[in-house]
Amino acid sequence: MRPSSLVVVANRLPLDDNIAPDGACEWRRSPGGLASALHAILQQTPATWVGWSGAIGPSPKLPSIGSLRLRPVALTEQEQSGYYEGFANSTLWPLYHDAVQQPVFQREWWETYRAVNQRFAEAAAEVAGRHAAVWVQDYHLQLVPQMLRELRPDLLIGFFMHVPFPPPELFMQLPRRIELLVGMLGADLVGFQREQAGHNLAQLAQKLLGAEATDDAITVGGRTVRTGAFPVSIDVAEMRALAARPDVVGQARQLRHDLGESKRILLSVDRLDYTKGIEHRLTAYRELLRDGHVKVRDTVLVQVAVPSREGVDSYRDLRDRIEGEVGRINGEYGRVGEPAIHYLNQRFDRALLAALYQVADVMVVTPLRDGMNLVAKEFVAAREDESGALVLSEFAGAAAELSAAFLVNPHDLDDLKQTLLRAMEADPADLSARMRAMRAHLAEHDIMAWARAYLTALDHTGRLARRLPRTG
Repeated sequence: MRPSSLVVVANRLPLDDNIAPDGACEWRRSPGGLASALHAILQQTPATWVGWSGAIGPSPKLPSIGSLRLRPVALTEQEQSGYYEGFANSTLWPLYHDAVQQPVFQREWWETYRAVNQRFAEAAAEVAGRHAAVWVQDYHLQLVPQMLRELRPDLLIGFFMHVPFPPPELFMQLPRRIELLVGMLGADLVGFQREQAGHNLAQLAQKLLGAEATDDAITVGGRTVRTGAFPVSIDVAEMRALAARPDVVGQARQLRHDLGESKRILLSVDRLDYTKGIEHRLTAYRELLRDGHVKVRDTVLVQVAVPSREGVDSYRDLRDRIEGEVGRINGEYGRVGEPAIHYLNQRFDRALLAALYQVADVMVVTPLRDGMNLVAKEFVAAREDESGALVLSEFAGAAAELSAAFLVNPHDLDDLKQTLLRAMEADPADLSARMRAMRAHLAEHDIMAWARAYLTALDHTGRLARRLPRTG
């Protein structure tokens, strides 16, 4: 494999789980996922993506996806369990999401996490050309920047944290906090979704490393590491075009008919994760039904819960609880042929999601904590008719940008119920004004604007940023 001037390093390769019959690889995209965010960028910029293929055992030989070359990293079953299900998603993930779920720490997980991060760093060093830019993604690979710097000091190294980065009082609970901090600071630029995260990192660097630190620059070990907020976005033009496709419009029309022409349709699309607030949402909806504010004859909730981390015990338990609660609500309030909730625990293709976005009268995005939440942005981009309401958690990164949404504290059930009712009963003119404001913001802050801002800040001589087409 010839060296690349841009290398993306992420936990997973952006592959569909099934390779096409002719052996070609297809891009793997899920609602709000990393592959969806980077899809538009890497269609425009030749690069190599380093990541795990999803298969246990030796790395498969994979063809390129267009101009994107793939460099798989092998994982054993034990490594996948300790690195991914263990330290990444049972230790870091819950801690970084305000400890919504109690973090678990096992020493053997840490050793596996470190070993796997070293393997990713070595793979990136192998495929990166001299003075290349390497863009490391997210909490799974927090040690890679420093490991890569030790292997290839000539490289320009960026690190982007897609999830929230916690305040010092939470991060300090980590037994391996110094190694994780040093790992991140191996980058030339550490990017976050929100400015507060840079402040948190600066405080930690001062406290744990004695570094000179401000909210946008940290000097440690004779190097200055820049930090900044770069809110990730979506390919707005792609979503608008998808929503306008005749087959998608027809599918939306059929969905509206199937769900009830005269009904108000509430829609939620989430990964099945305890940070997404699904249980709180179901409780609020059940109480609205109980109190008579919502009736099955005129309102229905569609809850899409995309399977996630099914090997982690807490996620299996969450699925069981949610399915039990949906069953109770439908059993108590549903009628023959008219469930109170349509619950779908499956993966959806993007065309069907675009159709669902257009059918929804109220999009309910109420995570307890979220780095950004791109589903909220996809919904707004899909609403060419400027109708529909967005109920959005204050604790999603998207709330800082989509301030015209109906913002809500999802931890407060009374606030959640009242906000849902406000959105359902809002004046159409008010909804249209809110949607216009959010769509205007997205038009100027799409995925290309995000990539250009980050890559320009990384200062790879401006060449990578100039290759990306301009917004609009």
